[in-house]
Amino acid sequence: MKRLSIILMLAMAPVALLAQLGGQSVFNSLDIPASARVAAMGGALPAIADGDLNLALYNPSLLDSTTHQSTSLSYVNYFSNINLGFASYAHHLDSTDITLAGHIQYVDYGNFTARDANGLDVGSFRAGDYALVLGAAKPIDSLFTAGVNLKFIYSNLESYDAWGVALDGGVTYINPKRNLTASLVVRNLGLQLDGYRDGVRDTLPVNFQIGISKRLKHAPFRFSVVFDQLQRWDLTTPEDNVVVVDPITGEIIEDNNFEFGDKLMRHVIFGTEFLLGDNFKINFGYNYRRRQELKLEDRPGTAGLSWGLGFRIKKFSLSYGRAIYHFAGPSNHFTITTRLTDW
Repeated sequence: MKRLSIILMLAMAPVALLAQLGGQSVFNSLDIPASARVAAMGGALPAIADGDLNLALYNPSLLDSTTHQSTSLSYVNYFSNINLGFASYAHHLDSTDITLAGHIQYVDYGNFTARDANGLDVGSFRAGDYALVLGAAKPIDSLFTAGVNLKFIYSNLESYDAWGVALDGGVTYINPKRNLTASLVVRNLGLQLDGYRDGVRDTLPVNFQIGISKRLKHAPFRFSVVFDQLQRWDLTTPEDNVVVVDPITGEIIEDNNFEFGDKLMRHVIFGTEFLLGDNFKINFGYNYRRRQELKLEDRPGTAGLSWGLGFRIKKFSLSYGRAIYHFAGPSNHFTITTRLTDW
């Protein structure tokens, strides 16, 4: 019941449009990275165009002819026995130069014991979030591609149900001569059609992102930087900004108000890929905001860091990602991708 109470609290908290952070909007499971590669690169990866279908779930403008007939499955071993996953498929239409994709995403929060007001066991129930995502992308010219995702969202938490619809939109610039890719993405623009509570409509986790990636010409590295949550400048919370004043002298003993640099870095996610040929890569990521929000002051450990690897065996591409959120443990992400045209 403790887990369910936390889930309900996060899912049902009303908020203004500019406060789109975790726990302040509904359907936040949309922002959990299911792809192993995305998780390994810090949790956001909107600007790498190399035919990876999994990235189109986060930036639809990355769909193109290279993803034709790709299919992918992902599984996430999350915290507290929560399981996530998604399945994807893409198809390119030569006649219109449009690439279509479909994704199914789920979060299974597991089984819960139901109890009455006296604490007696009265049965059990399950809880979960689900999304059907339909995507399409088309080149604008030789350098730019635009794409959209349409999301149909359903959430069931015990006897509480909610429905929603959302749009993702993205534009990507690809310059093969310079090995440079840049993207502008807006995610989860939409509304809750039917809320958990009668007459109450909560907001969705809107996110504006800019991503840039650059592959070095004479070295096996690709660097990625994502500017995240650009719809709001200050991502700190009131609890983070603490001023301790001496009650006798009135002097400031401790001032934890955050400076410009800290607020800026909370928007930045870094990623690096070490490319060992065409069939093997190693990924590393660093999410500054995740580290600042979830580290223990006396034992920060490796919170905010992530890593993973990807390799190709015959007709399959396999990926593993490990994201460290806090000292309690990491999340483990697994992805397998194949192309039907290879069979």
